[in-house]
Amino acid sequence: MQQLPTKEQILQWITDNPGQAAKRDIAKAFSIKGAARIELKRLLAELEDDGALEKKKRAYRDPGKLPPVSLLTVIGPDEAGDLFLHAMEWQGEGTPPRILFIPKKGDPAMGPGDKLLARLSEVNLEDREYEARLIRKLGSNAIKVLGIYRKGSDGGRIVPIDKGADKEWRVGRDDDLNARDGELVEAEQAGPKRMGLPSARIIARLGDPAGPKAVSLIAIHQHGIPDRFPDQVLAEADAAQPVGLAGRDDLRDVPLVTIDPSDARDHDDAVFAEADSDPANPGGHIVWVAIADVAHYVRPGSALDREARKRGNSTYFPDRVVPMLPDTLSGDLCSLHEGVDRPCIAVRMRLDAQGHKIGHRFVRGLMRSAASLHYGEVQEAQDGNPNDRCAPLMDRVIRPLYAAYAAACIARTERQPLDLELPERKVVLSEEGKVLSVAFRDRFDAHKLIEEFMILANVAAAEELERLKRPLLYRVHEEPTPEKLESLREVAEASGFTLGKGQVLKTAHLNRLLTQARGSDQSELINISTLRSMTQAYYHAQNFGHFGLALRSYAHFTSPIRRYSDLIVHRALVAGHRWGDDGLSAWDVDNLDETAKLISDAERRSMAAERDTVDRYLAAYLADRVGMTFTGRISGVQRFGLFVKLDETGADGLIPIRDVGREFFHFDADSQTLMGADTGVMIGIGQRVTVRLAEAVPVTGGLVLELLELEGGSLPNGRAGKKKASRFAPRKPSQRAARDAGVARKVVRKRK
Repeated sequence: MQQLPTKEQILQWITDNPGQAAKRDIAKAFSIKGAARIELKRLLAELEDDGALEKKKRAYRDPGKLPPVSLLTVIGPDEAGDLFLHAMEWQGEGTPPRILFIPKKGDPAMGPGDKLLARLSEVNLEDREYEARLIRKLGSNAIKVLGIYRKGSDGGRIVPIDKGADKEWRVGRDDDLNARDGELVEAEQAGPKRMGLPSARIIARLGDPAGPKAVSLIAIHQHGIPDRFPDQVLAEADAAQPVGLAGRDDLRDVPLVTIDPSDARDHDDAVFAEADSDPANPGGHIVWVAIADVAHYVRPGSALDREARKRGNSTYFPDRVVPMLPDTLSGDLCSLHEGVDRPCIAVRMRLDAQGHKIGHRFVRGLMRSAASLHYGEVQEAQDGNPNDRCAPLMDRVIRPLYAAYAAACIARTERQPLDLELPERKVVLSEEGKVLSVAFRDRFDAHKLIEEFMILANVAAAEELERLKRPLLYRVHEEPTPEKLESLREVAEASGFTLGKGQVLKTAHLNRLLTQARGSDQSELINISTLRSMTQAYYHAQNFGHFGLALRSYAHFTSPIRRYSDLIVHRALVAGHRWGDDGLSAWDVDNLDETAKLISDAERRSMAAERDTVDRYLAAYLADRVGMTFTGRISGVQRFGLFVKLDETGADGLIPIRDVGREFFHFDADSQTLMGADTGVMIGIGQRVTVRLAEAVPVTGGLVLELLELEGGSLPNGRAGKKKASRFAPRKPSQRAARDAGVARKVVRKRK
């Protein structure tokens, strides 16, 4: 009788020859002929029943291996910019294998979600098991939608939660993933666009949108913020150990204190100040700023490092934090808790009597926080009412801090950084996630003290690395564009103020405008308009200066627990001072430009998510007050309507153009005004309004308002006839607005 191979031999041959795994290939390889083929078929069936083989069409393969030609989905680039892929046909147990895409010249661009057919080569390297080379691209990245599922008789529909979304999506009965009516779902486009509603396929069920704390979950999912740490990252964090004194300066006798919000979740900076005893610096001060030594724990190239770089920063919501680092580090070993030894990188700065920094020195040390304080209690202590925690610290810690801050304020006034007054909203939630109140945060000198010392430390870090000729990431803020500056000038003139022109712009010029408006009804308008005229700050390996702070060199150094940029600066300091082997790596240096872009994008992503979350909480808070009247100020003018910022909560709502008045309105984009075609009434940014809340939609954060009064009076009814100036026009309109007020609407016809 013909000798048959063992099951192990068959499996080994299939593994070695994945492209020749049909039954006839196996029979030929083992010289099986005639009736013996029946026994081979039995062996293959047993292997299939045991789960050791999977039959696909007429071929067999090991389910723990991938076929040589596979359908793959692009996961996205890693921190090095390499594209990794997910095997759509993976049937094995455990974690799917990592597949690196190897592009060749002429391959189309790939993005997350793209599908492709590729040829695989097994490599079994440390960071991947397979490499893939493109055969052909199968499809583009599917459009994603997040919304509320409404079940119907034949499938259902998805109502998007985005404010700007104006269409629903149709979901077939087989594509609903058994979602319940009213459930929050994520879906992707299913099939090509056709007439009518677009089709979608539900890919994730996210639960009750009105459930406790669902608001931040929506923002996390909608903006793609990574909120789960991979097992390897958690394992590295859990393996971290406390740091000893070896190789560090002992700062435990310096009574450094942390001063944070009362609800702070981590403490990454501590401060101390004292009078400078050097007779060469009469009236001067010594200021210490100590920062958590995150670089010791997050080493270049580690899983922790890769994840932190991908996240870029921590994201803060009213009910939760999505941290850049696992809680083992961010909430414990890297957090400067009271009374425990913690590693730090500290800077000792000398200020003269006028607050100018005249010297600094960096050390890598071990500190022990003397107290974990919050802003309110520190300010009360300085104002003469210290509590039991602050009373023992008054003479040695708190008063010297305020004395050094008073000196720093002199230098700050001389430097003239942009002095905006923009109150910050605070959403207070119950434990169940319900909004209890919305108010504006108190802002004390204690806040400004910490901010000023952090700015000084950041400047010192940038200057130190420039002295050491070490690469770093700068925090860059460029001056406003001429177009944005002209728009600000229009708003200023329409409000009765002046902003000079024909000179090199400095923050002092903008501060003079802000001072003119301070205390007036137009103060908030001018502050908001000035903020909007600014360019957005970002990170870059080259130094373009910081316009808003009026500083030549500036780098983020003070928050490495929650910002990856600061960790890069710490590593640069470690390398520059030769403090250890955990400094800036060659890979870090080679990829600084890419890192700068990644973390700048991550910062914008977090800001958008945080803003959307606050908007949704505000809408939820106001949902029970629909029909009530509120006062506010026009904060934006567009062709489709008016944006109004409500006084009580700072919430933003929209008055649709159809509800503005009973006439046609001309929109002037330059002066940001609407002008009534019949009455000549002029509506512009900054005007006071009384509105009725018509609609509040918590799931989108949208507020719809009805205009009741403008500048204390009713809008005149539109009527045909001569246009006339209105008492509602903003004071001292710009020349452009005044000129355009008398110009009828012009319709331009183009020959086709």
